[in-house]
Amino acid sequence: MSSVNQILQEAKHLSEDQRLTLVHQLLMIGEPQISEDIENSWDSEIRDRIARYDRGEIRARPAGDVFTDIDRKLQT
Repeated sequence: MSSVNQILQEAKHLSEDQRLTLVHQLLMIGEPQISEDIENSWDSEIRDRIARYDRGEIRARPAGDVFTDIDRKLQT
């Protein structure tokens, strides 16, 4: 446990950007590996959604509304 405490003490001296990068990398260690095909599919989907939004074909909704709708669907 002392190594964890030592790492935390050292992390306090990093810039905010470096700390956020460290946190992101630590979190990614526990995530399953995503294939390049899946990553490319998500990139394509994201670009398509942004393009549709920019063209006015879809509109944004507050996240709270989306989560409320999901909660309602899960309760039925």
